[in-house]
Amino acid sequence: MADDQEEDLQKFLNNVDEIASLIQQMNSDDPIIQQKAAVETEKKLLLLKEGQEKDECRTTLNKTMISPPQAPAEVPVSLWSYISRDAFLASVEKDAKERAKRRKENKALAEALKKKGNEAFANGDYKRAVLHYSEGLEKLKDMKVLYTNRAQAYIKLGDYQKALVDCDWALKCDENYAKAYFHMGKAHLALKNYSASRESYQKISEINPKLQTQVKGYLHQVDLQEKADLQEKEAHKFLDSGENTAISTKNVLETLSKPDQTPLFYAGGIEVLTDLMKNCMERTLFRIHNGFSIISDNEVIRRYLSMAGKDVIEETICLSVLKLWQAVCTQNEENQRLLVLHPSTAWLMLSLLASKVLAIQQQSLALLLQLAQTKDGRSLIISHLDLTRLLEALLSFLNFSDKKASTAIELLTDLAVEEGFQVWFQANLPGVLPALTGVLKRDPMVTNSWALCQCIAIMGNISAEPTARRHMSACEEFGDACLDLLAKCEEDMNQYREITYTLLGLIMNLCLQVPFVSEVWAVELSRRCLSLLNSQDGGILTRAAGVLSRTLSSSLKIVKEALRAGVVKKMIKFLKTGGQTASRYAIKILAICTNSCHEVREEVTRLDKKFSILLQLLSSEDEIVVGNAALCLGSCMEVPGAALSLLKTDVVQVLLKLASSDSQKTDVQLNAGIALGKLCTADPRFAAQLKELHGLEILNSTLKYIND
Repeated sequence: MADDQEEDLQKFLNNVDEIASLIQQMNSDDPIIQQKAAVETEKKLLLLKEGQEKDECRTTLNKTMISPPQAPAEVPVSLWSYISRDAFLASVEKDAKERAKRRKENKALAEALKKKGNEAFANGDYKRAVLHYSEGLEKLKDMKVLYTNRAQAYIKLGDYQKALVDCDWALKCDENYAKAYFHMGKAHLALKNYSASRESYQKISEINPKLQTQVKGYLHQVDLQEKADLQEKEAHKFLDSGENTAISTKNVLETLSKPDQTPLFYAGGIEVLTDLMKNCMERTLFRIHNGFSIISDNEVIRRYLSMAGKDVIEETICLSVLKLWQAVCTQNEENQRLLVLHPSTAWLMLSLLASKVLAIQQQSLALLLQLAQTKDGRSLIISHLDLTRLLEALLSFLNFSDKKASTAIELLTDLAVEEGFQVWFQANLPGVLPALTGVLKRDPMVTNSWALCQCIAIMGNISAEPTARRHMSACEEFGDACLDLLAKCEEDMNQYREITYTLLGLIMNLCLQVPFVSEVWAVELSRRCLSLLNSQDGGILTRAAGVLSRTLSSSLKIVKEALRAGVVKKMIKFLKTGGQTASRYAIKILAICTNSCHEVREEVTRLDKKFSILLQLLSSEDEIVVGNAALCLGSCMEVPGAALSLLKTDVVQVLLKLASSDSQKTDVQLNAGIALGKLCTADPRFAAQLKELHGLEILNSTLKYIND
């Protein structure tokens, strides 16, 4: 049947190509080519009719064959001299339109059947999905997506050979169809055709190099499964050799499979089994003898695990199982996968992690840490565990001030760097925000400082993403918790330096979200940061200035408070001695303050009499620094007499060059033009210099932005 279908499809495609070629020849300007095409067309039409008659005898399912015109069985070649070329072309065009109409109708029916198949697939009814996809292919047999969708359903049903056939058909429709190679790779992998699976996946990256990262992951899964397969083959050989340890593992598992024994019977057997798990061979034997199911599906063991150690016997069962899981998962990726994928295990691990019994908590945490040592293990955790429950359980370890808190948050940190965790975090942030707020409300005096610092760092990294930042900034309780923790850390800056530094990083990100939660919050935050400018720590100073560079513009009141707190003098000092980041924050603060407050302009003019610092910044390679320096200089020109100190400088040439530059930051040209305008307004002699430099045209083109 498959051969007949392939023959039909190939014939159909060939006919289309040949007819298109004949039409092109009939339109030729060469009469010889036209006449030859007419003869070939006559033969083609006769062959199509004969082919249709044969097909009708063979099957009635092929509805897509081109319908031949109703012509006599034999047409003399000389008759073509009476048939006009236009009439033939009109006939071909009519036939093409009819076929196009039928194809459009069939495509609509096929799309509807595909939708039904997708719905059945989503509901887990794979047999019905196959039926709908097959019906769709009867309507339109060159619809490649129907083949790959059906292949996917066949894979779910375990019919891998049929899946491969469908992938081949999809590639006949489109030889560069990456989805077909993807399902082909999965089917070959299920059949343990590892080389063929790799070849299929590698074709995807050849077709679309942008998918190389995904392909790398697929190939890694092939390697893991092949490795597991080899382990099992070796384990069977080991078992067949009659080695005592191999037989012991099998016998102990058979003993543990006995139902309705006492809890201590099972606990003892599990401890014996744990001692046997010394190498990869024994761990693989545990797997091939269904060890995970024997332990996890045992009613007695499962009942005691669900109680999470309320008495000594329950605690003994829980601890013995957790230690066994650690033993069988050591350096064995396939065992790790089976453990996490087992229906009851994922839930149990989180329940045991949240146990009130300290020993059970510690062993549960040790198991999760073991899984998280590899990228595959972290992916298993992220994909199959309830991350909200996991996050809350790990954060609860902050109640401990010792190493347990550090260990738990270390695990959270390892997970937080994974893209899958970050995607989950951003999507579920509203639900976990109360738990994060609770972290910020902790007293640093009784909380593990390193663990608290790491938690805040994770929040800071997440807040760099705009959507997450918007949720955090909109939560007034979260913002207030940040302020309260900052106040607590100020009480002993030496002890809480790292927490303060990390917290300021989080707050800097939150301040990118405007408007702020409230002006009151921004004012209070600015006051805290003004106080931190008295610190002797360079990192704290830089980040405090960074926060101020984002909050001062929200309130003239806080600008005046900053002036009284000596912020101008401190920022000038930053510009003289600070690094690139500190200088960027400092000049932005001065630009904001001079733009809104005349007293600040006077203070800058007094402290930098010849504007040597600002002139130096105008030659910086950092365009943000240049733009803010130009804005600050222009604002200072409103101070009476300030422009006189610039008469013997090349400030006009410098500003004119910046105003006419092709800087990527339009603020550079704009602010330089504004500064030129204010300079000329302050003293006509600068206007004369500008005229000599033929710069009035450039100035006029930028002055229109001054009002903006």
